[in-house]
Amino acid sequence: MELQGTVKKLSETQTFNSGFQKRELILLTQEQYPQPISVEFLQDKISLLDTVNEGDQVKIGINIRGREWTSPQNEVKYFNSIVGWRIEKLASDNFNEPTQAAPLAEGSPTPAQNANPFEEEDDDLPF
Repeated sequence: MELQGTVKKLSETQTFNSGFQKRELILLTQEQYPQPISVEFLQDKISLLDTVNEGDQVKIGINIRGREWTSPQNEVKYFNSIVGWRIEKLASDNFNEPTQAAPLAEGSPTPAQNANPFEEEDDDLPF
């Protein structure tokens, strides 16, 4: 699965007593109602975030994980987490900007000023 959006926040790497490490990224989705989605990067995947900055447009490859937990009161609860395994920076918003035609270079042929667009051309097309 993939998520796409803007990096809203990058947390610091957390290291636990067991040696386990994780780093969290908050991704703001780009839809009618943007959602802040927490994505965890674990162990060796933490280094993928070294080149990412807040405000970057990214696409993240994710896995959804679930786990069951039983409380001391014997209540069973379920938790989900989103784990990133790939991240790709997307091009900036330049592709959304309107483009403008380049001016004609000197000596370039220009369209005929008084040409009749309805006048039949001499071509060999059958229609």
